[in-house]
Amino acid sequence: MKIQNPFRLGLIGTLGVGLGILILTSIVSLSTIITYIGAALFLALGIEPLIAFLERRRFPRWLALIVTLVVILGAFVALVWAIVPVAVDQASQLVQNTINWVNDGDAEKWFLSLQHQFPGVINDSNINAVTQWLQQNLPDITSKVLQTGIGIVQGIFGAIIVIILTIYFTASLPSIKRAAYQLVPASRRARVADLGDQITDSVGKYVMGQFALALVNGLLSAIFLTVIGAKFPILLASIAFFFSLIPLVGTITGSVIIVAVCFLSGPPTAIAAAIYYLVYMQVEAYVLSPRIMNRAVSVPGALVVVAALAGGTLLGILGALVAIPFAAAILLIVKQVVIPRQNEL
Repeated sequence: MKIQNPFRLGLIGTLGVGLGILILTSIVSLSTIITYIGAALFLALGIEPLIAFLERRRFPRWLALIVTLVVILGAFVALVWAIVPVAVDQASQLVQNTINWVNDGDAEKWFLSLQHQFPGVINDSNINAVTQWLQQNLPDITSKVLQTGIGIVQGIFGAIIVIILTIYFTASLPSIKRAAYQLVPASRRARVADLGDQITDSVGKYVMGQFALALVNGLLSAIFLTVIGAKFPILLASIAFFFSLIPLVGTITGSVIIVAVCFLSGPPTAIAAAIYYLVYMQVEAYVLSPRIMNRAVSVPGALVVVAALAGGTLLGILGALVAIPFAAAILLIVKQVVIPRQNEL
């Protein structure tokens, strides 16, 4: 092939590569904003089934929207008002009890008993090595603690932004969907709209189902931990609730943390908590989750694991949450579009 103007070709190629790099750099720079938008849109889709439920009861859309937002925001404020002061107080008690445990010598006695039981694992050389490592890395640990505090403040600011965006997306979700469908050729618009509605409905039901599972875990944890006399039951129940919002690994991670904290109340309490959470995870996996989630998304178990791991690796907690309905959407497209088209060939 003969090149008529190599300079112009090189210039256009260079500009194209530069534009691609600029776009990728912009996406990386705006990753936090994109995450906020994704989280808000995900929550808006989760609220949509409640609005649709009220609309089926002959509520106008605007009234259903107002009632839903008032109920959700009111429940959120009431939950924060009821739990946060207690959780903060119990967290302060936990820190104070840990300090007292160290200052009163109980920590040293406990450590000496471990050293006596496991002399090959815990000895003076290992203790000196750990002490030396702490002394060398103390400035780095301090800076990471400071970064954690800054991250908490940024998280609160981000939560406020997500709430505002969620309200906006919830109010304008039908118009957003209509505008997106207008980009599709008219001959395929009805089919794409039908698939889009099925996908958004499954995402909304999935969000509601995950929230229902987390709420069940939090309430049962609060009741059980109070009955067995564990310390800080409200704080631990809050941990169970928030970790259960994370699919697959959330429940087991929160359970491990709760059992570890229960050791402050004594080994029998921790053993009882461990047995309870082992039983609960089986009930959740084989009874609660199938009954709740099968109405939302229908995804094979192996694909659920792969999707959640991939989403968590790419986008963290938000990726793990979005990955399962995203996999369900791909399966829906494959079943209703790709396979029928292949059968026609």
